[in-house]
Amino acid sequence: MPASFSVEAGGFEVLVRVKIASRARRLTLRVPIGTEGPVLTVPPRVGEDAVRAFLQQHRGWLAERMARRPVPTPFADGHTIPLRGEPHLVRHSGTARGLVRCTRDEDGRAVILVSGDPAALPRRVRDFLRREAESDLKVAVARHAAALGVKVTSLRVRDTVSRWGSCSSSGALSFSWRVVMAPPFVLDYLAAHEVAHLVEMNHSPAFWRIVARLCPEGRRGRVWLRQHGAMLHAVGAVDTPSAGPDLA
Repeated sequence: MPASFSVEAGGFEVLVRVKIASRARRLTLRVPIGTEGPVLTVPPRVGEDAVRAFLQQHRGWLAERMARRPVPTPFADGHTIPLRGEPHLVRHSGTARGLVRCTRDEDGRAVILVSGDPAALPRRVRDFLRREAESDLKVAVARHAAALGVKVTSLRVRDTVSRWGSCSSSGALSFSWRVVMAPPFVLDYLAAHEVAHLVEMNHSPAFWRIVARLCPEGRRGRVWLRQHGAMLHAVGAVDTPSAGPDLA
């Protein structure tokens, strides 16, 4: 099996990397958000002809995804990233050691000031956003848990791709820190969603009624994530995979 295939999609030649996965049961195509090309996951016993036919069959989907995937925005001096739905300019403020902080410049623009070693700027911005996300989520989760009279045993923030949050039967909640870049009503919806699972571990009508009671803007938050979530994964990303569909 070749390591990659070239396929015409949308008038361009696109190089699709092949990944043989022993546990895969179907051909699965993914388009990364960053600069890396598409990846096709292939079960061990699928032949080259089948792979070529699959790629030809899904050229339209591939062209559409390549055209509309968000352009990565690095954590770098002079670039603008969102925080709580507001664009913030990232600025390196000198080599003296100090904390990352938010301020406004003379024109009133929101700025994230980062001091210290310039090479450490991307990591420091990421760590800052992660801390801000954890702080905001703790407040929102505590409020929703109190409203339902349920107990949260732990709260973690991670850089997940396939889901924005999760809830275990033991009361452990996990969230993507990237939600802090979205408008506050999105984070509040996500917190309400996972806390509601402590009462209903499903997505039944009863579950959605709880979410609506906790978060009146829940539907708006859900729609926002569906429409703009990929953009959040592109911020600071290089080759983080997007959540593409299985196409077999």
